[in-house]
This record gives sequence, structure tokens and C-alpha cells, in this order.
Amino acid sequence: MGSENLTDNSRVIPIVSESLEALPIPLNGGIREKDGCWVDMLGRPLTDIRISVTDHCNFRCRYCKPKEIWDKFDAYLPHEELLNFEELYRISRIAVEHGVRKIRLTGGEPLLRKHIEDLIAKLATLRTPDGKKVDIAMTTNGSILAKKAKGLKEAGLDRLTVSLDALDEKIFQEFNDVGFPAAKVLEGIHAAREAGFKHVKVNTVVKRGINENQIVPLLEHFAGTGVIVRFIEYMDAGTSNGWRMNEVVPTSEVIRIVSERFKVTPLTPNYLSETAQRWRYGEGDDEFGCISSVTRPFCRNCSRARLSIEGAVYLCLFADRGFDIRTMLRGGASDEEIAEALGRIWTNRSNHYSELRMNGMPLPVKKVEMSYIGG
Repeated sequence: MGSENLTDNSRVIPIVSESLEALPIPLNGGIREKDGCWVDMLGRPLTDIRISVTDHCNFRCRYCKPKEIWDKFDAYLPHEELLNFEELYRISRIAVEHGVRKIRLTGGEPLLRKHIEDLIAKLATLRTPDGKKVDIAMTTNGSILAKKAKGLKEAGLDRLTVSLDALDEKIFQEFNDVGFPAAKVLEGIHAAREAGFKHVKVNTVVKRGINENQIVPLLEHFAGTGVIVRFIEYMDAGTSNGWRMNEVVPTSEVIRIVSERFKVTPLTPNYLSETAQRWRYGEGDDEFGCISSVTRPFCRNCSRARLSIEGAVYLCLFADRGFDIRTMLRGGASDEEIAEALGRIWTNRSNHYSELRMNGMPLPVKKVEMSYIGG
């Protein structure tokens, strides 16, 4: 659906207390486990959870939250509808006890959630059943990272991913659509490295006709810094961004552009469910990646669940509805009951949207907006 056709009635808001549009939690069948992890119908273990901590964002990126759509509505959920830090910690702890090893905080813009450092500090205490620290990461637009980086590191955040779609100020400000300067995001990335973050990545959504000419400058800028740039194919997440296939710049084209400037060498994946294909560029150890959700789906190895701001579990970035866990959290359910619900939700999972899209199969008309469940 193009953004020009979106109306008040077709707006997707996943869950509000007055009109709960959640999928029922499966009640039948056993819970599959392998090596201490819940396993879905396609044999995929649950090892990663992405937690959206706020639906607020100070950008209006056209591929996520276009201004002409979102600024028409008071679409933010009331604070009491959001999961509080104790609830987020509890569901994270239960998930870690059953195989989750990575937690990524997203939004909206997660740094807009007040006292986010307190949540990070709690999550940083989590340990897997074999005593290993859980990997805690965050994806941010970087707008206030310069002020927050030191505190995030001290709280126990392990890794940062910063969205930066261009170095050119005109192009970047066209992307974020609020006139925010790329220079401020670069200051945030520098502050993160100064604070001691060794694992910083930059995510760049590449959209045809807008920022293909930023691919090489981004790689040149971050060469020698240890920062890994990942180019993301423009995706049809949500229904408000007016996505069209002819605006997608495929990974093959990105590689061609990079190869015209640098020597490019493919690298092996770090782990099976890694979303990005990896390459070394130039003569040193500089690395970049490509996330090819459109032209080379990675559904078969996807090990991620998403917890929305108001307590719904989504099994795919492109899902239309989630499973309501908030009611259980606030209704007196025990840890064992919540664990059983999560296990059944994952065990019954069969989502593989991107593969269906690639193969020309019918797709759901409505999808939850990315600003509710993170990217």
C-alpha cells in the first residue's frame, strides 16, 4: 500500500488496551527444545530477542515513520500501556533461562526512554544457564548518543548499532526529514568509541535514486576505525512507507559499486543466524556487510523474536499481529506459566515472509509498523 492511500482506518496500531488485537497463545501440543533452546516448526532456535522500549522517535525517516502519515495522528501509546523495566527484565530473564543469549534494545528511538541506563544495568546482570553474560546491544539513530555513550557503557551495554543513511548533509536530512545533521550522529559514534565501545556498527538503508552515491563515502569515512558499515536493502516493513520494489538497491549492485573503488573479499559468517553477509574491503582489515532481506532472505536461519513496547511477542518483522504477554505479566501469572506461553508461541512459529515475497506468494495486506517493534 502506498503512503498516499493510507487513511485513518487503515493505520496499524498493534495493541491498545481498549481493543486488543492479539493472536491467541497456542494451548495444544508439546514444546520443542534442543540444546536448551525452544525450537520452532522449521527447526529454528530462539536465541535473540529484540525489545522495543518506546514508540517515540525524534526522526521521521521515510522508510519507517514518514512525517506526512505519522504527524497526522496522536499515535503514541499512553505510558501505562508500555511495559515497565521490571516487566521487561522479568520476561528477559525467563527467556534467557530457556536459551536466549542476545538482547537488543530498539524503538522508536531507545535513548528517548527515560532512565534507559537503569534497564541496561539490570539486563547486564543476566547470565545464561552455563554462566555466560548475555550480550546486550542497542540500535539507535545516534541523535543524543554523544551525551549518552559514557553512561551506556558504564551501565553494561556491550554493542551499539547506529543508523546513518548518508554523510552528505542534504541527503541525510532528507532521509530523517527533521533537518537533523549527520555531523551530530558522527559525534555520537566518536563518543561511543571514546567511551570504550569496541563493537560499533553503522546501518545504512539504501534507497534507489537517493543515497547510492553515499556507499563509497561511508566506507572511506570509517576505514581504519573498526566501525563496520552495513548496507540494508530497503524493505516493505509496515504499511506506511510506500515501499516499491523498483526503489530497492540489491546487494549485488552494492557490491559492484564497492568493487569499483576497493578490492573486495568475501568473509565467512560469524554464526549461522547472522543477518548480514560480510566482506573485507581495501588492503587492511576493514569490513562491511549487506543485509539482503529482499533479494536473499535469511528466514530459514532466523532466530529472533520481537517484544513490542506494549508487551506483544512478534515472530517476524513483517507480522501483522503479535501474542499478548502483557496480560499474563500483569495478571499474576507465574514464571513457569509465562515460560510455557513463550515456548508454545515459538514452537508453533512458521513465519518466513521474505521467502514468500521473493517467490511471488500471497502476502498479508497489513503489517505492524516498524516503529512499534524495532528493525
